[in-house]
Amino acid sequence: MPTNILTATHTVYLVGAGPGDPDLITVKGRDILRRAGVVVYDALANPALLAETPPTAELVYAGKRAGRHALSQDEINELLFQLAQKHAGVVRLKGGDPFVFGRGGEELAYLRARGVRVEVVPGISSAVAAAAAAGVPVTHRGLSNNFAVVTGHQVDGAVDEPNWRALTAADTLVIMMGLGAIERVVERLIAAGRDQATPAMVISAATLPEQAVVVAPLAELPARVAAAGLRSPATIVVGEVVNMAEIAPAARPAATLWSREPGPVEAAPLSAIVF
Repeated sequence: MPTNILTATHTVYLVGAGPGDPDLITVKGRDILRRAGVVVYDALANPALLAETPPTAELVYAGKRAGRHALSQDEINELLFQLAQKHAGVVRLKGGDPFVFGRGGEELAYLRARGVRVEVVPGISSAVAAAAAAGVPVTHRGLSNNFAVVTGHQVDGAVDEPNWRALTAADTLVIMMGLGAIERVVERLIAAGRDQATPAMVISAATLPEQAVVVAPLAELPARVAAAGLRSPATIVVGEVVNMAEIAPAARPAATLWSREPGPVEAAPLSAIVF
């Protein structure tokens, strides 16, 4: 039974912000932002979207990066619960899709257990959008009949480390949040049986003006990425479909650049594919 039933009809909206480009949020997600009383936003949600909120909206940064958490997940859960008692519309704005390595399920369960109404607004996940932005489909007839998605955070012998041997069976493998562990990820895949010559790529800042892509055989990918100086957020893709990568980057409008955390926008964006 819920521990604290709310009598008000307040709602928490778990909204997916999309892969980066602010225009890739859904129409429904943008409409909800325009009515928000408070927005709790992540590091991977493009802050340009905050301009869609009413002038009176309260904005709360709750970003989590490796080793740098503005709030713990438990604190975020409780914050959403407390805000739901004060505001009719609370938006939890998450990069990508709330339910794809976004811990949206944990927030949903916590709030529902306390009688809070929750509505999920799915977003475009970089699990498919990052590759697509580089001209690579994660499935393609004759090349890839399936794909698997895994997080690169769970390496170094963690109890819940992915089953790399099972993942090598996927025609296309997408590794999210894996740039910081790219050497270990590649080592695990090759040790598990993935051919070291398998085409692989990293897409950095996918869908944004500074998008950059490195394409290389799997075994050479970490060194090529380091040489190119790619930075997070980035997505790794492994599989034959990588051979379909665009030879030149798609033209992208000079939109507001993504300041990955509160602070000044970084200059000198990358905009090239490196082979």
